[in-house]
Amino acid sequence: MKEIEEIIENLELKPHPEGGYFRETYRSEGTIDQRNLGKAYSGFRNQATCIYFLLTSKAFSAFHKIQQDEIWHFYKGSPIELHMISPNGDYSKVRIGNDFNKGELPQFVVPGGYWFAAETFSKGAYSLVGCTVSPGFDFKDFILGDRQRLLSQFPQQRNVITRFTRV
Repeated sequence: MKEIEEIIENLELKPHPEGGYFRETYRSEGTIDQRNLGKAYSGFRNQATCIYFLLTSKAFSAFHKIQQDEIWHFYKGSPIELHMISPNGDYSKVRIGNDFNKGELPQFVVPGGYWFAAETFSKGAYSLVGCTVSPGFDFKDFILGDRQRLLSQFPQQRNVITRFTRV
């Protein structure tokens, strides 16, 4: 679709390891020493980071997790369905979009430590969102879900894990 290509070009997006396309748009100058974070971080983290994130109906964002909370903001296109598995194995999902009469939310916070995956809700469409992370994102905190490990940890979530993992 021409509009997707234009978004990727105009926003200078690159492929993301979990699926989709992204570009970091903000990284705070201020940093936080890991000893003050209360979690198992190594080194310093920026106070906050933000990205553009584009998904198309041809791909999905695979299950992954980070230690920080991640705020999703809806911008344009089809709503996103965000699938989450809590640390104790509870599954939930939320639709992020701008049709409030259908229960869509324009922003949503994924708690740190949750496994989460996303998909564009409509066929033949795209979803443009933003994601804000605080303390700031660092790929050292990023864990891409391994299908067998997730299935052994959360066997009751077999269907959604199989659907949103690649290996």
